[in-house]
Amino acid sequence: MTHPPAETQGFVFNQTMMRIKDPVASLNFYQQVLGMTLYQRVDFAEMSFSLYFLGYPSNHPGVPLPEDPIERSRVSFQQSALLELTHNWGTEDDAAFEGYHDGNAEPRGFGHIGITVPDVDTACQRFEQLGVEFVKKPNDGSMKGLAFIKDPDGYWIEILNAHSITALIEERGSLSH
Repeated sequence: MTHPPAETQGFVFNQTMMRIKDPVASLNFYQQVLGMTLYQRVDFAEMSFSLYFLGYPSNHPGVPLPEDPIERSRVSFQQSALLELTHNWGTEDDAAFEGYHDGNAEPRGFGHIGITVPDVDTACQRFEQLGVEFVKKPNDGSMKGLAFIKDPDGYWIEILNAHSITALIEERGSLSH
């Protein structure tokens, strides 16, 4: 195993950005269905777009995010693995807007984000009750114990459990350093 260069000490993987059509639908999905916290919203009126940063406050569970917008921004950009949803104003009302490429049709590119849950079956039962669209249910296909759902824009989200996925990799894959 190689060690990262000393010059990269302190680097943090902060965000993955995905474009969204309708912020109301997307924020409802990520906050109410997946339980993410909205770290902050940033509007760029002169360029007609908004950014929404969401995630799971695992660095300091139970500690509320700062109310002061500047301090909240500083805290947000120090987090690991936030989801940045970018909304270009007007797409939600544009009947001709066909949406964004999800990366899973040709030409393939971006594939999915992954959410680790305590129990995949329990999470998926809740998703079914909420009417979430599935790409793959936990017992479908050859990769048992994980699921793929779609968000309102059609982006795929893998639902997995750390213990189950490790056992699956151990059984079918090859673990290395």
